[in-house]
Parts: sequence; structure tokens; C-alpha cells
Amino acid sequence: MTTLLLARHGLTHLTGPVLAGWTPDVHLSDAGRAQAEALAARLTTLELDAIVSSPLERCQETAQAVAEGREAEVLTDERFGECRYGDWTGRPIAELVKDPLWPVVQAHPSAVTFPGGESLAAVQHRAVTAVREWNERLGPKAVYLVCSHGDVIKAIVADAMGLHLDQFQRITADPASLTAIRYTPLRPFVLRLNDLGGDVAGLRLREGSDGEEGGENPTGSDAAVGGGSGTT
Repeated sequence: MTTLLLARHGLTHLTGPVLAGWTPDVHLSDAGRAQAEALAARLTTLELDAIVSSPLERCQETAQAVAEGREAEVLTDERFGECRYGDWTGRPIAELVKDPLWPVVQAHPSAVTFPGGESLAAVQHRAVTAVREWNERLGPKAVYLVCSHGDVIKAIVADAMGLHLDQFQRITADPASLTAIRYTPLRPFVLRLNDLGGDVAGLRLREGSDGEEGGENPTGSDAAVGGGSGTT
């Protein structure tokens, strides 16, 4: 039963007001670095079998904070990279909410292909495919971390919960939050969702445990494309 930890990157100077997407050289802000360090401190006692990251700098820096002090390197998988928002990339959210496509992103995201960019359905397909391949590669006893982006994490969670992609805007992934999913032969269990401070000791199964306990299942406005700003 492989346990996947999904961490969203920490804050950047663009998180919230601007849709950064694949804009190059977007690094963690001072607040984001503090968030990454706090995430790393929370995970110190948890053995990780791999640390995988989106190629974008803000995720690499967050993942590196977790890897520091461990005998582990940060592995990069482009399939965990941000949605390619195309012509929306780099534009202010206040401007995008006036675009006719915005209500569709909110209510029917499975139908959305960003102009000059990628569809949200394609994002979910590549990310879920990557998760399943890493699960197979690392094995049923593994616990591993993937550092990614809000919409990517929400898409993976929606798949794990058996939700249609059109429901993924009901899920939140704040900066530096931790989401945990345990994949069993029967079905996935969402153990943590958008966790910003809980103890992580129970995320590795005890020897002899069958993992069938459900674990924790944490529970009206428009959802911010890119995952939302979280706390600053």
C-alpha cells in the first residue's frame, strides 16, 4: 500500500494575484522559504523513499528544503509540472475573472482547454499516470513525496476520491500544504487533505497493519486557478 504525500510549493511573489503557470524564474519568497522549512521540519521524523518534484523553481526549492539533511536527491518529473495555461500565463487574476472562459473553469473544468495551452483533463491524465508509475516503481511499502502545484494536486485528489474532474474546484491545496493518499489494491484512501500542521508520524504503516483503516478525511466562492493564495 503505497503512500503518496503531495506538497504544494511555498509562496512566491506572484502567488495569488498573478497566474504564474510556467513563467520562468519564479522563486520562493521569504515567506515561501519559511513555509518550505516548516514543511521540512514537520517531515523530519518520517522516512521518505523518494522526493519527486515539478521542474519549476518554486517546487524544486520546496522539495530541496525537505531533502536537505537526508541522504536523498530531488528527482524531477515534468508530469507533475503546472498546467500550461497558454495565453493566460502571467496575467492578473483580477483580469482573468472577467474572461468568458472563467465561469467554465469554475463549473465545467473538464471542458476547458486554455487558449494556446493545455486542457485540465490532460493535466489530470498526465499527473495520475505519473503517480501510478511511481507507485509501481517504489513498491507497496513506500512513502514518497511529490512537490507540485495547486491544480495538479487537486486533479490527483479528485481521481483518488472517485470524483469527476468537474468537482475538483471543491478541493483546496494551499501553499506548503500536505495531502496524503494511500493506494491499496482495492482503492485509494485520502488520509490528509490540505494539512497545514498535523503530526505526520502515522503516515507510515506499522508492520503488520493492513492499512484498511480510513485514516483522516478532512473536509462558496470561485476557486482560484493555480490553487489559491493561501496565507501570506
